[in-house]
Formats: sequence, C-alpha cells, structure tokens
Amino acid sequence: MINPLLVVISGPSGVGKDAILEQLRIHRPDFSYAVTATTRPMRANEKDGYDYIFLSKNQFFDLLAKDEFLEHAEVYGNHYGVPKKQIREALNNATNAFVKIDVQGARTIKSLARNALLIFIAPPSLMELERRLRERKADSAAQMDIRIATAKHEMDQSSWFDSVVINDTDKLEDTVEQILEIVASEQNRPESQSIRL
Repeated sequence: MINPLLVVISGPSGVGKDAILEQLRIHRPDFSYAVTATTRPMRANEKDGYDYIFLSKNQFFDLLAKDEFLEHAEVYGNHYGVPKKQIREALNNATNAFVKIDVQGARTIKSLARNALLIFIAPPSLMELERRLRERKADSAAQMDIRIATAKHEMDQSSWFDSVVINDTDKLEDTVEQILEIVASEQNRPESQSIRL
C-alpha cells in the first residue's frame, strides 16, 4: 500500500505558490489542499474558504487556544495557521495532503511530521522576484522592502528542504510537472513511511 504524503509547498512571497496550487488542483483534484486560516484582509480576487479561511483575531486566537492548528505563525503582522482537521482527514482517507506555508512554518511542520515532503519554490532570480512583488502593487514601499529582505533570508534557507523547484517566468506548467514528479518519486520509494500528527 502506498502511504499518503504531507507535501509542504513553501518559498518567498511573490514566487507563485498560489498559481502553482491552482494548477495542481486542476491536474490532481484527487489530492487534498489544506486551506490556511489567516487574520489578514481578503484581497479582491480571493474567496473565503478556498484561498484562505479569513478570521478575526478573536476567532483565530480561540482556535489557537483549542490547539486546532498544526502550525501557526505571525507573518508581516498577520496571523496564519494550518488547521489540523483538514490534514488528518486527508491522510486518514489515504489522500496526499498539500499545504502552502511560509518558510518558518515549513520548518515547524518538519519538526512535527518528520516524513513530510518539503518543496521550496524559488524564483529564477531575486531581481525577478522583486519585479513580481512590485507588479502586485499590494504593499507600501516600506512593506515591499520588508518582503524583499525576508525573501533573501528565505532563499538562504532553501537547502534544508527536500527539493527545490525554480518557478521560471511563463513556465508554470513545467513547475507543476516537476512537483508532481517529485511527489510520485517520493511516494514510490519503498521506505516511504506514513505521517502521524
């Protein structure tokens, strides 16, 4: 029997994690995709319960007090958490579970679930990442500087991930294909072990 995987997709802000997950959902609707809870404001193109679970700070801290998050962190002044329930349900149903999370959260998940598969999504260059971030026009100049400094720090941490995939500009399909190949390869290893949370 093939054990289901907990697959963590991580990387700096603006690297294309959301676009990658959207394509993964199309290619592999049989996989489970955890929806992260957050206290940050919803962007115009986002849907509650699909892109994120948008919560007030009170709602978030109530769930945190009940130990309902696999991992939680404060990022850029907003709180994020991965609901345990979604992951457990997927793994109990023998379904691969994907989680999109920041680098700090990926390290926490790896410490809790040693057999989790961590995939770091990297930009083709820091210059390209900065261009993508500026193109979003979602941040003030000060926020942009923080995001760029954080991205540089996160890029330095990519070496402790299981795999690094470069998300080249205009090559999203190639990126998704590489991720699916990594997942298939990991799942077919004889020593693949089940995840316990």
